[in-house]
Amino acid sequence: MYTLFRWLVRLLTAAAVLGGVGLLLLYWFLSRSLVDYDEDFTVKGITAPVEVVRNNDSVPHIFGKSDEDVYFALGFVHAQDRLWQMTMLRRTAQGRLSELFGSATLGVDELMRRLDLYTLSLDSVAAQDPKTLAALQAYSAGVNAWIEQVNSGARGRGAPEFWMFEPEISAWAPADSIAILKLMALQLSGHAEAEVLRARLSMILSADRLADILPEDPGKGVAALPDYAALVPGALPDSKPLDFALGPFSPLPPLGMAGASNAWAAAPSRSAAGAALLASDPHLGFTAPTIWYLARLELTTGGVIGGTIPGVPAVLVGRSDQMGWGLTTAYLDDQDLVIEKLNPDNPEEYLRPDGSYARFDSRQSIVTVKDGTPLTLTLRWSDHGPILSGKQFEVGTVTPPGHVAALSWTALSGADTTMTAALRLMSSQNVAEAIEAGRLQIAPAQNLMLAGPDGIALQVIGQMPARDAAHPTQGRMPAPGWLPATGFKGSFPYEDNPRFLNPPSGLLGNTNNKTVDRPFPDHLSFLWGDTQRIQRWLTLMKSREVHTRESFIEAQLDTVDPTSRALLPLIGADLWFTGDPAPEGTPERFRQRALMLLAEWNGEMNEHLPEPLIADAWIRALMDRLIRDELGPMADSFTHPDPVFIERVFRNVNGASVWCDVIQSAAVETCTDLARIALDEALLRLQEKWGPNLESWRWGDAHQATHDHPVLGQVPLLRHFVNIRQSTSGGDDTLMRGRTAGTGDNPFLNVHGAGYRGVYDFADPDSSVFITATGQSGHPLSRHYDDLGELWRRGEYIPMSLDPALARAAALGVMVLTPAPAAD
Repeated sequence: MYTLFRWLVRLLTAAAVLGGVGLLLLYWFLSRSLVDYDEDFTVKGITAPVEVVRNNDSVPHIFGKSDEDVYFALGFVHAQDRLWQMTMLRRTAQGRLSELFGSATLGVDELMRRLDLYTLSLDSVAAQDPKTLAALQAYSAGVNAWIEQVNSGARGRGAPEFWMFEPEISAWAPADSIAILKLMALQLSGHAEAEVLRARLSMILSADRLADILPEDPGKGVAALPDYAALVPGALPDSKPLDFALGPFSPLPPLGMAGASNAWAAAPSRSAAGAALLASDPHLGFTAPTIWYLARLELTTGGVIGGTIPGVPAVLVGRSDQMGWGLTTAYLDDQDLVIEKLNPDNPEEYLRPDGSYARFDSRQSIVTVKDGTPLTLTLRWSDHGPILSGKQFEVGTVTPPGHVAALSWTALSGADTTMTAALRLMSSQNVAEAIEAGRLQIAPAQNLMLAGPDGIALQVIGQMPARDAAHPTQGRMPAPGWLPATGFKGSFPYEDNPRFLNPPSGLLGNTNNKTVDRPFPDHLSFLWGDTQRIQRWLTLMKSREVHTRESFIEAQLDTVDPTSRALLPLIGADLWFTGDPAPEGTPERFRQRALMLLAEWNGEMNEHLPEPLIADAWIRALMDRLIRDELGPMADSFTHPDPVFIERVFRNVNGASVWCDVIQSAAVETCTDLARIALDEALLRLQEKWGPNLESWRWGDAHQATHDHPVLGQVPLLRHFVNIRQSTSGGDDTLMRGRTAGTGDNPFLNVHGAGYRGVYDFADPDSSVFITATGQSGHPLSRHYDDLGELWRRGEYIPMSLDPALARAAALGVMVLTPAPAAD
């Protein structure tokens, strides 16, 4: 027995030693791709030495003799820190994910091939102006210079993720950068999904009830629409829930998450220091690393600093010495779904408005599938755009037999000059020049917030499609392609894009709220991204005569929820301070304790409080109770409560209180009944999840920000090291927005918000500040993988200075790129 024990000890010791050696070898292999920020390089493609100074937060400050050399260095440092992320963005846009991930990503690849974004990007290269084309070429050369270093040296394949796949990395090209902008446009557009949802609901609900659950603020001149089945014969009602997800890496935004952001500006007259102020925090889905990368470029027109996206040679949000710019999603309706009727004698033809049949423009595309059979797709285009398969945007649920659906979208342009617009914006010296730069923006449509020496402005940029006044659905539902009024009829001139320049109030702001009140077809949209945050912003702006950098930061980090403040007194009006005291341990007593907490709560979605969790769960359960019996499984498509809908119901706007009665029951339920039942249901679920002591519940425990790595974050052991989870304040409708998941085991997870925050003070530009949600590096072993994340979580910032001396004084590393000698 003793001998056996000794051998067991020896075997366990040997296993431990071998395991330790294995881990050390693994760490050594993975750490080979860590970047030495003090390493110098001799490279081809630049004309003079370029200095890259990374400050203590690893923000590169790039100094070169020419703009092309600076763009080269930006491509080099993007590739150093985010090569895997860049290649994944490119593969997504190209529809080539399945080469790495097999059949799991076929849905995404098929969509991207059908939209043909990469071919359109290749075509768009020639549409750029000479300066932009030179920048794209220089940037691509910089990326490729680093790829060459990876391929020729022992640099761990460039990133740990590449060890899981074939090591070959294709050279970067100008079209790759344009394709990433088109991919971003897809992520920020949600009108196609909204059209399908409205069409489905129109076949289930009456016009009045449809107006309740999909409330609109259309302005004047909007007529009621017929139900979808009357427009497209053969379409049948369907109560199955909509699921727009196409699998891993899907670029299609879930309903309600098609981009959101905040931006506001104060003119010198409303600034305590007498100079303009600007705050910007664009919102996107959270990932690790974040999509944003901080950088400073010293161009011939001056220094610019702010947020870039790896793969794109532009500071998309930021400032120069002269001016600052921010972006919010404009919610411009730039997508239309069109139903094409097939020729019953030849499915390769479709019916045109003149009664004739036209052939689809068709070609084949082969999708390579890892460990699987290649998929051959027949890509077809009609006059209205690419033909979709039934799963994409769930168009199959609204497409009758003998028909197919096409997508009209402004981003489907082979002469897309959005990249030129971005680079011209960076070199603008004043607001007027920046507005003019926006003329070349095609997609995505954005609200461009500006502050400069000639004042402040909000300009909608992006191509506005024109529609016929007789359009059968006004772009709110799919429309028959064989009707003459369907489809885009060109585009409006840029001068028709909404513009607000130096308003008398001295303040401008946008939280994805409605910006203009124009009747169709001159409108921007029937769908807007916010009705709540704008109310809180107005309150904060009106509370002071003049503003400072600190007051703008305070507003950017504000966590007071206007929805809870407005709805809780309404839905709980007959529940507070009513009824007899209940014994401890009873559901009635538990409800009374929750109501007492909420009665004294100011609506602040603070991570350390239980009230936000109770309120959010209550409103969420109430929404589901209101719509479940009318919609059945379709209720699952509504993952987030709509405060406008709930208010309409409880105020009985146009008879909307009928939603409170449960159709399937004999009794007639009141809204008070449903509010009480929903609160009890919410408390029961929270008690099962978080325990019986509701005073100890914490919103932040449920509302964790999910900065998850899209690949390594799915590996059981590695996920604990690469996924960044943080307790956070805020919520769906707070200015410091933390959009909840709405589905899954924990619907309160924070999945979408401000990955970048910046506040610019032009009284003292170098006192401006910014931050991102994770860190600069995409390498999980780097200390810069998540070092900015804790600052972001606490609402802190880092300096945003264009002073070279300050960058060098706190330099983490200085890299010099030297041009290689010319070949003999």
